[in-house]
Amino acid sequence: METVLSIPDYRQAGAPLVFTEAAARKVHELIVEEGNPALKLRVYISGGGCSGFQYGFTFDEAQAEDDFALDREGVTLLVDPLSLQYLTGAEIDYAESLSGAQFVIRNPNAKTTCGCGSSFST
Repeated sequence: METVLSIPDYRQAGAPLVFTEAAARKVHELIVEEGNPALKLRVYISGGGCSGFQYGFTFDEAQAEDDFALDREGVTLLVDPLSLQYLTGAEIDYAESLSGAQFVIRNPNAKTTCGCGSSFST
């Protein structure tokens, strides 16, 4: 079950993005490996990459007052307000295939993406 923990005042609608069960399970495994149950997954957008913007993932213990927070399977996903405007409607998933395993962001706001899948433009 997905629970919206906080939405800043400018986002009073339902959950603006999807954090899949598969992604939450994998993040939980990684947090257990780190040995710090206070960790949260922060997803962010930064300038760079071959298409203009790129996705970033990091662990964070602190949640800013204006962060969007989404809890799934006991794992908290954090997104800052600037990144949230580019991630609204996106799905954050974890996929395993014959070619490997990776976190995947399916972003309807991305007009073009590069071959590596980690950068995009709007």
